[in-house]
Amino acid sequence: MNNAFTWPRRGIYLITPDEADTARLLARLEPLLALRPALLQYRNKPAGPALRASQAHALQARCLAHGVPLVVNDDWRLALEAGAAGAHLGEDDGALAEARARAPGLWLGASCYNQFDRARAAVAAGADYVAFGAFFPSGTKPLASRADPGLLREARALGRPMVAIGGITPDNAAGLVAAGADLLAVIGGVFDAPDPVAALRSLQHLFETPEPETDTP
Repeated sequence: MNNAFTWPRRGIYLITPDEADTARLLARLEPLLALRPALLQYRNKPAGPALRASQAHALQARCLAHGVPLVVNDDWRLALEAGAAGAHLGEDDGALAEARARAPGLWLGASCYNQFDRARAAVAAGADYVAFGAFFPSGTKPLASRADPGLLREARALGRPMVAIGGITPDNAAGLVAAGADLLAVIGGVFDAPDPVAALRSLQHLFETPEPETDTP
């Protein structure tokens, strides 16, 4: 990974909720960024190009102020434009190999759903990390295919950081960390909680134990 930031290794991969009001989005994020999540992903599916661009730039400024790497969902070109640390690509977001060739300095992540073969292909195409899920029913993607925690153990052989996503909350996350998830991607489990700051702290506590020993770097 070639980036100004050091890869965080383990922790919470916080994902923004869909929010059209940029000032409100920044206000909701500020106390969470102060807790230094491992990564922040900018995700706003309903937003048009102009709003996405302005929000990505605004988030990048706040992330830099807090020392938190920003990852842009769906759009590696916008990630480059905004100066973000990385981009996350799903199955409909263009060829990962093209992004790798044209944006060599970005961290690139790939959604692999519940498919080990997709993860293996993503790594071959240049993915820096792979994401699996949904592990639990997800309010963001209610129709998402379900993944089994055993997939995290199997994918450890790929030698890339692994992200678990989908319905993760402080109450159900511990088993995913035990299964080998390096990062937990969370939206509703933090932003829909009665106390988002307390929810984020609870999730971060799961990574305070030593990293599990593995046979891969």
